[in-house]
Order: sequence, then C-alpha cells, then structure tokens
Amino acid sequence: MAFVIKRVYEPAEAGDGYRVLVDRLWPRGVSKERAELDLWDKAVAPSPELRTEWHHAADRLGDFEHFASRYRAELDENAAADALLELGREHDRVTLLYGARDTQVNHAEVLLDWLAGHGAVVERN
Repeated sequence: MAFVIKRVYEPAEAGDGYRVLVDRLWPRGVSKERAELDLWDKAVAPSPELRTEWHHAADRLGDFEHFASRYRAELDENAAADALLELGREHDRVTLLYGARDTQVNHAEVLLDWLAGHGAVVERN
C-alpha cells in the first residue's frame, strides 16, 4: 500500500493504481473521461468554510500553516479520512488527485502527511 499525490491535469498512467480525486469542486477544464477516476472523494477535502477562508486569505503562504492545522483537525474528526486509510490497505497504490496549481502548497500535501502520520506508506516525487 502506498499513497502518492498528483495533479489531476497530468495524464493518467498505468502505475497510478487506484485514482481518487480529493477536491470538493470538480477541476476546471477536465472531463470525467480524461480524469479516469476510480473515486471522487469530496468528503475528505477541506470543508467548504475552510476552503473559502483559504482562497480568500490575503497572505496565502503565511496562512498555510494555519490552514494545514485546521485541515488536520478536520481530518482527525472525519470518517472519510479513516475510510481513505482503509482504501490504501485494499490497493497496492492509491493516487490522490488534486487541482491546485501550486504543487507544494495545497491540501493534498497536508492530506498525504496526515495519512503518513496515521500509518500509511506514502511516496513523494
């Protein structure tokens, strides 16, 4: 079992394994066919309130740790996050897909860290 993250705009590859979109909103410009998803798990994404707060932050980089802390707290209370851990036990590889432009500062990075902190094997590029 290994979790990895990847932008949904990148082409699907055979090595992706089980592909899960972890965004609450569907990414712009991506058809359902092109996304080649196995699951769209909106419930594991940041809450609408947290997502809105994050996207309206004046200094997003300075607020990232605050966002990440609040998102981790949401994940701790989220049954969908526990289900995602279980999904990782059922598949050799789970690719978590996200739509954010920034490949370093995004919720999928926080989610990957949270999964690692709860016993999941993660791979980073």
